[in-house]
Amino acid sequence: MMVVAIIGVLAAIAIPQYQTYVFRSHVQRVVGESGALRAAIEVCLTNGKTTVGDPSLSIENCDPQANGSNLQATGGNAAPTVGQPWSTPGSGVPEVALSATTSTIVATFGNLAGSPLKGATAGSVRWERHPNGTWTCRVTNVDPLYVSPACPL
Repeated sequence: MMVVAIIGVLAAIAIPQYQTYVFRSHVQRVVGESGALRAAIEVCLTNGKTTVGDPSLSIENCDPQANGSNLQATGGNAAPTVGQPWSTPGSGVPEVALSATTSTIVATFGNLAGSPLKGATAGSVRWERHPNGTWTCRVTNVDPLYVSPACPL
């Protein structure tokens, strides 16, 4: 009987801790997936391309070459050569806005992301490129418990 009580107490502590770990890993994964597009965007900006689109349609178009993620909402524009619907159902890519002064990457949580991250007030990861070439990262609408200091609220 004592062993059952001890296991019950441990489970009551471990399950919430595990859920916190899972949601934190979802945030970190989307930060990494969206941040990986920065290199392709830098190449586009270096070449003077400020329109996201399929490069086979116009040499002025930039393709950030995003891979679909099952933790992001569908409907972004970061994989224009794949087209819509995305090649894998339930996979989303970030929304990219290019500009000579300020460019942004916005990845919104959805699909298989944990319930505290999506829904009516879905969280998002926003990367912003400043005119001097530096990037900053911000997470919005996400509990601070799940956010890393590397990409703060």
